[in-house]
Amino acid sequence: MVSLIFRITTLCVLVGAGAACRTAGPVAGRPGGGSPPAGGPELIQPGAPGQAGRTVSVADSTDLSKVQFTPADVKFMQGMIGHHQQAIEMAALLPTRTSREDMKMLAKRIEVSQLDEISMMQTWLKARGQPLPDPHAHHQHGATLMAGMLTPEQMAQLSAASGVEFDRLFLEGMIRHHAGALTMVRELFATPSAGQDSDIFAFASDVEADQQMEIDRMGALLKELQK
Repeated sequence: MVSLIFRITTLCVLVGAGAACRTAGPVAGRPGGGSPPAGGPELIQPGAPGQAGRTVSVADSTDLSKVQFTPADVKFMQGMIGHHQQAIEMAALLPTRTSREDMKMLAKRIEVSQLDEISMMQTWLKARGQPLPDPHAHHQHGATLMAGMLTPEQMAQLSAASGVEFDRLFLEGMIRHHAGALTMVRELFATPSAGQDSDIFAFASDVEADQQMEIDRMGALLKELQK
């Protein structure tokens, strides 16, 4: 009986001491309470798509929050604007060239998403005092095309087609076009210090996920045409 009372008393003392620690007032110089553990807690910084994250300290994470955009980030955004614009031009042909409703729905999804992303990229560049590219620069003679973009000759061939032939050319061209966007994302993340700006990282990751999904969808449509 005495042993039981001793254990209960000891437990109460320990619980009381723990409560006192939790309700103690903040330590001077630290708004949230007592001093942090030596070295600070560890955090996980997400890696680029397909890559593992890494462990960073609180001090390191504070430094990461100050990451600035790089010339590679600017080049990526400027190049992707023209890349998106050509996708919109390709999608604009669909309503009058195809009889398939699923193709028309695909065109609408591409148009809406690409227009919205172009606006976002232009806003990003403006906010950082960077020049805005001409979205239609790829129409200029001798213009450098971004990865996956159709040449003027390929665009002319697409514009002249209709029916099943148009559907085939469109799907093949847009799959190649989207694959080019994935190449641009991979090149961005492979560039040292690039792709670390939070807006850039989120956008590039979304491009990779969304366009891969559309490539898969268009691949399935292309198989249907080939039956």
